[in-house]
Amino acid sequence: MSMKLYPNLVRAVDQALRDIVERPYPADKVLARLFKQSPQWGSRDRSFVAETTYDILRYLRRYADPAKPPIYWPNVIGWHLRSVGYELPDWEEWHHLPEPPYDWDAPDCPLAVRESISDWMDEKGRTNYGDRWPDLLHALNQPADVILRVNPVKATATEVMQALLKVGLEAEILAPLAIRLTRRANVFRLPAFRDGWFEVQDFASQQVATALDPQPGQRVVDGCAGAGGKTLQIAGLMANRGQIIALDPDEWKLKELRQRASRAGLDNIQTKISTDTKSVKRLHGSADRVLLDVPCTGSGVLRRNPDAKWRIDQELLDRCLGLQRTILDQYAPVCKPGARMVYATCSIFREENQDQIKRFLADHPSFSLIEEAQLLPDEFGYDGFFIAVLQAP
Repeated sequence: MSMKLYPNLVRAVDQALRDIVERPYPADKVLARLFKQSPQWGSRDRSFVAETTYDILRYLRRYADPAKPPIYWPNVIGWHLRSVGYELPDWEEWHHLPEPPYDWDAPDCPLAVRESISDWMDEKGRTNYGDRWPDLLHALNQPADVILRVNPVKATATEVMQALLKVGLEAEILAPLAIRLTRRANVFRLPAFRDGWFEVQDFASQQVATALDPQPGQRVVDGCAGAGGKTLQIAGLMANRGQIIALDPDEWKLKELRQRASRAGLDNIQTKISTDTKSVKRLHGSADRVLLDVPCTGSGVLRRNPDAKWRIDQELLDRCLGLQRTILDQYAPVCKPGARMVYATCSIFREENQDQIKRFLADHPSFSLIEEAQLLPDEFGYDGFFIAVLQAP
C-alpha cells in the first residue's frame, strides 16, 4: 500500500472497535462521534478510519472470536492491515506480532470463521437455506452499493444524474426513481441532497413502498415509521397528496422524519407517537393502505451493518417474533374493507417472514395473501428484505 500508516489514525480504529464490540455502540454513531472530535482529519483520513473499522468488523472472527473475550485489538488491526497489503511499521504494538489464529483461505477453514459469523447464526442459516447458505452468506459480506432514491416531487432521475455528473460522480439509473453510484462517495454534502432531490435508500428497501402501491388522495398508515425513509418514499409516490399517518414510539425518530420531510418538500405526513394501543385503536377502519415495516433481527442488512452480526442471537430473534406478532394483530383492524396491508422485514430468517405470515393468516382467515417475496443479496444483488402483500376483507 502506498498510503503511510499514522499512529493517531490506527489508534482511532482501535478505539472505534472497542466501543463498537465491547460496549457495544452502533458503528455509525461511534464513527460519527470520532469524526466530530477530529475536525482536522481530511477525507482520506476519515476514509481510512471508516473503511478499516468496517472491514475488520466484517471479518472479525478471522482474527478473534467476540464470544470469547478479551480481544487484543492491536493484533487484530495488525493482521488485517497486513492482509490487505500494508507494510507494518516498527511500532511497539507489532514488535512480536504472532501469526493469526486461522488460515482463512485454507479449504478446511470453517465457514463461520471464513465469513465471520457466530456459530448460532451459521446453524440458523444452514437450517433456512441448506446448500445455498455459503453463497448467500458470502453476498451478505460484500460492501453495499450507494443507492439513491429520487424524490419525484423535487426532481427527475435525469436531473439528479446531471447534478451528480457536475461534481464528478458517475452513476447509473436502476429504475425510474433509483440510481446507483458506480463508486462510493459522501453525497450528503451535495446541494442536490440539501435541496431534497434524493435520499440514500437501498434498492431492496425501495421495493417495500412500491409493493404498497399508494395512490394520490389515499389515507396511508405507516405503523413503524422510524426516521421515515419509506414514509418519504410513499409521500412521493402519492405526489404529496392525501394523508400519511406515521407512527413510532420514539419521538427523536419522528423529529428526524419531520426534518427530512421538510427538506423534501412533503407536507402530507402527520407524525404520532405510538406508546400505547389507544393511538392505534383510534385509526381502526380508516386506512386505504397500511405499512408494517416491523422491527426485526436485521439479518438481511449485514452488508451495511456488519457490527450487528454479534448482536443477533436467539434471544433477539424471540423478542422480535413476539413484537412482530403483536404489531400485525394490532394494525390489522386499521384497514378499511379491501385495503392493502404490507408486512416487511430486513431479515432473511423464515421465522420472521414466511412463518410469521402463515401464523397471521391462520389467526385472521378473512385476510388474503396477494403475494410475498424474499429478496436476497446473492440473487437480487442488494439487501435482504421480505415483503408480503395482504388484502383486508
